[in-house]
Amino acid sequence: MNKKGFTLIELLVVIAIIGMLSSIVLVSLGPAREKARDSRRKADMRQISTAMEMCYDDSSCGDGGEAYWDGGSMPTAIGTYLTIMPTDPQGSSNSYVWVTNTGVDVQTYCVYASLEQGGTNAKFCASEDGVAEKDMPTPTLEDCCGL
Repeated sequence: MNKKGFTLIELLVVIAIIGMLSSIVLVSLGPAREKARDSRRKADMRQISTAMEMCYDDSSCGDGGEAYWDGGSMPTAIGTYLTIMPTDPQGSSNSYVWVTNTGVDVQTYCVYASLEQGGTNAKFCASEDGVAEKDMPTPTLEDCCGL
């Protein structure tokens, strides 16, 4: 008797092989996903920095002409230049941090994001002096990633 088709054992072996190959592929994509999220964080910091610089010269934005926004926490918007603040790609587990400049100096600001690649202290900062990546525990308003 000559039956056509596959036995149950053959199907289970094929499913097991496909499962092992897919798990190997998913594990190897982990670092690529981290790098992609870090690239988004850097782009978001650059976008915030650009909006802050445009707001600085606009008397109807922030705290008036030649002043940055000086709230105690991350703003929800930066004038008409950034109407919706970007959020971290991982959500609340790894958020963007706004270093408060309330009552200190409205001509300075510092915002940073923790990066996944580059160690536990890897940060990407934006300030009135530009953007930079640095390995440091917690950036301050005076030393925003060494800017």
